[in-house]
Amino acid sequence: MSSRSRSSRRGRGGGAAGGHDGPDERWMASYMDMVTVLMCLFIVLYAMSTVDQDKFAALKNSLATGFGSVASQNADTAEGIVVPPELIGSEGLLASAELDDKTRETLTALAKSEQDDLLELKERIEGRLEESGHKGAAAFSINQRGLTIRLVSAETFFEPNSATMTANAKQILGAIAPVLAPTDRHFEIEGFADVLTPAAPYPTNWELSASRATRVLRNLVEDGGVKAPRISSVGYGDARPIAGRKNLSLNRRVDVVVLSNQPESVRNLLPGYSG
Repeated sequence: MSSRSRSSRRGRGGGAAGGHDGPDERWMASYMDMVTVLMCLFIVLYAMSTVDQDKFAALKNSLATGFGSVASQNADTAEGIVVPPELIGSEGLLASAELDDKTRETLTALAKSEQDDLLELKERIEGRLEESGHKGAAAFSINQRGLTIRLVSAETFFEPNSATMTANAKQILGAIAPVLAPTDRHFEIEGFADVLTPAAPYPTNWELSASRATRVLRNLVEDGGVKAPRISSVGYGDARPIAGRKNLSLNRRVDVVVLSNQPESVRNLLPGYSG
């Protein structure tokens, strides 16, 4: 075979293997996409840094009309959003909107009234506990969430590694349920466990604390008359202890939280209480 023929075949083979004569520039497509995205990001940031006062005022007025804060015979749906009336009110999804124009003094007065209502509820619960012979079986606190009733006493509320309530616990719940059931408030039952490693049937303290919360919830609903749609439960395991190993029974507890039904702007002004 001649050297010319071998050279010709090598040339054709090399061309087929390489596929092209120039460098691979497919990376430029991804690079250009990244540059475009960065450019859009900086444009958005620049737009956010400069506020057109006239456009801002027009948007504010349009939203005020749409949300019902400004009286209007005809809401301009082209410039604002019309919100259904049922979404506005003391219990609607936009409950805080009706308080946007309230003064600080008005909001403080509403917070004081809410605190008085929660304190009155606390006093009634304390009275029921005293009548049933369980004075001091609960500790109380008030914060932005509402009234927390901490069910702890000298006797164990739950047996170790168990979600079964003691007879003492059932009597305490039987005393407070008649006070809670007639109210129009919502409740959250929070279960807790001590730091000891649980045994079967609970793989971790999360399941144990959730079972304790559910047990109290069922007692309040099935025996205490609390409406099921107004109550929920959650378990926190041993993540929020209030006592060390010296008194583990204090961590085998359940908190009943009476939730405030006020808007956030009022709840944030609730003065703290513990006693």
